[in-house]
This record gives sequence, structure tokens and C-alpha cells, in this order.
Amino acid sequence: MTKSLLIEIGVEELPAIPLLKILKNIKKSWADILKEYRLDSKFEFLYTPRRLVLLHKDIPSKQKDSITELFGPPITVAIRDGEVTKAGEGFARKCRVSFDKLDRATKNGREVLYFKKEEIGKETRELLEDMIKKWVASMSFGKMMRWGDRKDEFIRPIRWLQVRLDNESVAVTLFGVKSDIKTFVHRMVSFKPIDLEVVSKYKDILKDGRVTLYPKEREEIILSQFDILEKENSIKIDRDKSLLYEVVAITENPKALLGSFDKSFLELPPEVIIASMKEHQRYFPLFKDNRLSNQFIVVSNGVTNDYSKIIAGNERVLKPRLSDALFFYRNDLKRGLTTKGLEKITFMDSLGTLKDKIDREKAIALRVLGLYMDRVEEESSKSSKELIMLMEEVVELAKADLTSEMVYEFTELQGLMGYYYAKALGKDSLVYNAIKEQYYPIGDGAKLPSSIFSSILSISIKLDTLIGLFSIGKIPTGSKDPFALRRAVNGIIRIVIEYDLDFNIDDILELTKELYNRYDRDRLVDFILERVYKLLDSNPSVISAVLSSGERDINKIAKKVNALNSFVTQESFKEDFSTFKRVANISKDIDLNRELVVNAMIFQDSIENELYNRYIDVISKEYNNYEDRLNGLFSLKDELDRYFDNIMVNVEDSKIRENRKNMIASIYKSFRKIADIKEISI
Repeated sequence: MTKSLLIEIGVEELPAIPLLKILKNIKKSWADILKEYRLDSKFEFLYTPRRLVLLHKDIPSKQKDSITELFGPPITVAIRDGEVTKAGEGFARKCRVSFDKLDRATKNGREVLYFKKEEIGKETRELLEDMIKKWVASMSFGKMMRWGDRKDEFIRPIRWLQVRLDNESVAVTLFGVKSDIKTFVHRMVSFKPIDLEVVSKYKDILKDGRVTLYPKEREEIILSQFDILEKENSIKIDRDKSLLYEVVAITENPKALLGSFDKSFLELPPEVIIASMKEHQRYFPLFKDNRLSNQFIVVSNGVTNDYSKIIAGNERVLKPRLSDALFFYRNDLKRGLTTKGLEKITFMDSLGTLKDKIDREKAIALRVLGLYMDRVEEESSKSSKELIMLMEEVVELAKADLTSEMVYEFTELQGLMGYYYAKALGKDSLVYNAIKEQYYPIGDGAKLPSSIFSSILSISIKLDTLIGLFSIGKIPTGSKDPFALRRAVNGIIRIVIEYDLDFNIDDILELTKELYNRYDRDRLVDFILERVYKLLDSNPSVISAVLSSGERDINKIAKKVNALNSFVTQESFKEDFSTFKRVANISKDIDLNRELVVNAMIFQDSIENELYNRYIDVISKEYNNYEDRLNGLFSLKDELDRYFDNIMVNVEDSKIRENRKNMIASIYKSFRKIADIKEISI
């Protein structure tokens, strides 16, 4: 037998971001509790700013009966010399009975202690209070509140509570609030509680009271209103998903409204206006003719026949924020870009100030620029002398906006404001674009720097942070990575691959070693290679095969992995590969670092000559890429198969045996220049 269940926890307005962060966990927690209490059933979890709701159409009216069988230690272990041992006592405690209540059973041919526990299922209504309290306690919002004289805490004060099995009100007390049959509608409709005599009318009562219960429905309402406003006003709304979800979480009766601000504020960089609107006011920016408009969308939670006052109120709130931003912007332009003051700001204990960090970054950037000078000269049409001067300048100015009034107010605009100020001050485009892109890519899949010049700055900043923190023992452990070093390495890898840059890890670390205290270089190399494993989309054994060959150039690793993976993913590869596994197995005890001499004069069979000549032909060719080289090596399969079918490698004659082994090992060694094929598993 089943019943419907409504649980409504009424609260003061929930903060959107903490709620959104744990939405999945809230739902999962209730599902886990249902399973724990043997009441598995489908349900909906819904929320508005003022309520958390669970809806069950069919929940069992009582638990399933439970039978638990426990097998304990052998009798010979549980009882010795007529006395109960600690093992026997421990099993009794586990079963929560005295030792004399335990039975005996046979398991695996031995007599053991045994206990059978039968539990009659309880009525669901008897369990709901414990279940709800456990569910609420599982909600880890972070910062919590206490109210009144209570010692317990929750994200916001609880103001009403409903727990209804069918239409029956189940007695539950939560944070001192007793369950009732009352609910509340939108505050601007009524402050009074409304009796819910029949649970089936719950959704209708809320709807009539201007509460849209389902978050998805609120989202659809907002988006449909966006569509209408866009069409009516020939505008394009920036439909930021994170902002949309936040607005859905703070509204019960959403209404999208069009507001505006003075056009004079468009003097500000668009990102400043957008940050002011999004971060502080939860407004959606608008674009007209692909340019930021002096209009915005605010999603109101109000209930009124005249929204003009709400629009005017939001316009008034935005104006002083934009006025402050414009004041900061003009002041910063007058002041210009300067690093004065950065020598007083500590970057990290043992790594000095931000000025010290800039000095290290400059040293790295100039050395890395030297590696790619030809490419940058070709890309920029500038001389090496000009590029060196510009690189010194851009590293010096990259963090200058940290002392600006605008970045002090809007920290998320760091780098971007430096771009605008450098551009306004007439700096070279290489300089101001590199300042803007110095932290690119900001995350997985995010935009990369637009040039090799900008990439060198980005790489240098990331390298200094990475090596510097390793040099003082600030190394990520497990899932903890407070300084985002994994993201930094991911960024370097993506840049190097995108721009086809040679980037040998060992060489780069050697190039920068005197800038830092001694550190565990092998550990840092392993950390970087671990990110290569995570970032490259390939069979893990293929990546392992390439790394086992000793390759440490990130770009070459990626190319070799892609080339080898194109063969491994072919349907015929598994069958064909057995031949090359045999090549690897025969070569496993041979020192590949020595010269492998193959004397064709002592071949005893034409098949040996065929394989040797084909091999020489393959390795003598010039190849455009690793895939073509691998294709040549894998094309030796037919000759190798004939060789293995007709030639015995381990013959008694030591000279012939060594010659044949050297022949096979030479093929294996040629593969190892790309990948150690013995590591491949398919």
C-alpha cells in the first residue's frame, strides 16, 4: 500500500549560490535516506526562495520487513577452554545481543556463530521526523545561521513546516517549528498562512498565490519573456546560464523588465558595465547592433499591475555604481600604468613580493622568447631587438593594473583593465593584447592567447607560479589544489599544442633552475606528465607507451599519442599487434642504449635478407609526421610474420643468435623513438 507525501519546509529567503552549489546533493541525500529506511520510491525535489519541497506520488505506507543474517567467527575461535573470547564478545556486540542469544551455523564446512535478526517494518509516519531531520542535517551550505535562543543552525530560519501523508498531517518538529496544514503564498499577495485541507490543491493554491513552484517552469517563463523583449526592442540579451539559474532560485513570480542607464556611461569598457550589472545587481546586459546597449534586463519577483516603479528603482540603484566605476576609470587613465607599490605586496612567503615575481617572470619570458624567436618574428613582422624590448615591457606592465582603483573595486577585471589602460596609453598592440590574455586559458575549454607572443607571457606566468610553489613545498595533494597548479599546467599544455611549440620539460626546467631554491624536479615532471595523461584524449596505454619511450617534449608527446592512437583504434589492430608484441618480448633483455650491429653477411636464409632490406628501406625514408613513420614500421608485419614462422631466433650459435636478436631489437628500437610498444594494451 502506498500514499502520497508532501514535505514543505518554509524558510526565510534562501541565498541562491549556496543552494545551487548543493542541489544535486540535496536530492541524492533524500534518495539515500529512503533507501536506508527501506522506503525506496520516486520523488520530486523542488524549491523556491522560501521553501524546500519533496513530493511523492507513491511512497510505501510502511517499511518492508527485514531479515538480516550475520555469520561470526568459528566456534573454536569464539570459545576457548569453555570461556568466551574477545572475538565472541565482539560478535555479540555487533549483533547487539548477549552471547547466549547467538546461534550456531555451518559455513564453509566449519561451525560458526550465527545470528538472525528479523525486523518488522515500521509505519512510514513514525519514521518521517527522523528522516527529515537527517535530510536537513545533510545539507552542507557552508555558512549557517542560528536564530532566537536556538543552538542548532541552518542556512536560514525555518518559519513553517508541512508533512502530509495523503491528507493526514504527520506530527514533526523541526528547529522548534511544529508541522501544520498551513502554507504561504507570495508575500506581495498575502502574509497570512493558508490552510491546505486537501493536499491535491497544493500546487493550485501556490499558483493562485503567484508562486511558481517548479524551477524549470520559472526558467521557461523567464526565457519566453526574454524572447518577447528581444523581438519588441530589437535587442540581444546576454543569457548567462549561471546568472539565469541564480535568478530562478531567487524568484517565485519572475517578471523580466527592461531598464536603461545614461549613455554617457558607455565610455566605460563594456566588461566594467557588465560586471557592475551581473555581479552586484543580477541584471542581464543587452546588445544592440553587436554593441553593448545602455539598457539591461532585471527579473523582478514582485507582484504588481505597474512595474514602472520597480524599473525606476533598479535604474536608481545602478546609476551610482556606474558613476563610481567611471570615476575610477578616469582616475586610472590619468595615473597611467605603474608597478609602484607592487614591491610592498607579498606574493607568497619565501617567494617574495609581486615585484620579485615580475622579475622572475621577465627572466623566464626572455628565455622562452629566445626559443621561439623565429616564429614570433614571422608572426609579428618585428625584429628580435624590438621583440625583446616589448617582452620586457609587457611583463613589467602585466600586473600594473593591480594597483588601479578599478581592479580594487572589480578584482575579476585584473588583466583586462591593464589591456584597456595600455591601449589608451598608445602601447604596441602586442603589449596590450598580451596583458589581456596573460591568464588565458582561464579554464578547461576556455579561450587561448591569440598569438605566440601573448602565449609566451601566459606560459611564463604559469611556469613561475608552478615552479615557485613547488620550490617552497606548496604541492597539490589528492583533490586539493588551492593555487590551481593543475589548471596552470593544463593551460601550458593546451597552448603548446595549439601553437605547435617545442616544449621539452627537462630543458625548460633546466633553463629556469637558478631562479628558485632547489626542489624535487622529478616530482614536478611527474606532476606535469600526470596532466598530460588527463588532458590527452586517448587510450591510456598509448600515452604510457609514448612516455615510456622517454619523450619529454609536450608537443611531441601529443603528436606521437595522436599518431599511435590512430592505429590502435583500428579494428584490425588487435589481431595485427600480436606480431609487434613478439618483437617487444624478444627485445626485452637487450640493452637498447648500445649500438645494435646487424651483419647481413651471416644471414642464413633469404627471409632474413627480406626483413632486413625492408627495414632499412623504411627507416631510411624521410617522413612528414609520426603517423607516416609508424605506418612504415607497422608495414613490416608481413615480413616479420614470415620471419617468425621460418626463422628460429634463439639458435645455439651465439653469433647468429645475437645477430638475429639485434635485427629484431633494431625494429623495436625504431618503434621506441615514438613509443614503447610493449606498454600498449588493447
